[in-house]
Amino acid sequence: MLEYITDREIYKRVIQERVPQARRFVWLATADLKDLYVEKGRKMAPFLEVLSELVERQVAIRLLHAKEPGPNFRRDFDRYPNLIEGLEQILCPRVHFKSIVVDGEFAYSGSANLTGAGVGAKSVRRRNFEAGIITTDRELIEAMMEQFDAVWCGRHCVSCGRTEYCAAYVDMIGG
Repeated sequence: MLEYITDREIYKRVIQERVPQARRFVWLATADLKDLYVEKGRKMAPFLEVLSELVERQVAIRLLHAKEPGPNFRRDFDRYPNLIEGLEQILCPRVHFKSIVVDGEFAYSGSANLTGAGVGAKSVRRRNFEAGIITTDRELIEAMMEQFDAVWCGRHCVSCGRTEYCAAYVDMIGG
């Protein structure tokens, strides 16, 4: 399956449907990271609550992001103490790709950051115009995972040129 999706469909098909169904792992890559809220029953809850529930089910979560999240995100993060150990994250100022991989069987790649305006969780008058693809195609998913893994493992760190902005730099190459 390979499908082009836009705007609110990104929220519905990826954030609402696929991520909560993860059984083994979720990899999230985004340039911008904000206090995304999602529908849970009749209420709106932080997306971090969804991730916290996945951690409780022993789902491994990895998050690549390009800059420090804002104070609202950090406040919400503190409400879910299991994320401290259960959500692995690396800040890399060069990350600009946006992708979500669920269990190595489903993936999204596109323009949407992990924000309410980006993934279409905001009202129609406040969300961004975004586009991307979703797929279950093994070759495409492997290519997305390879890109993610290259950054995650620090394969670009030695020649990056922006390591002074990267908190993980010392851990990645022992500098």
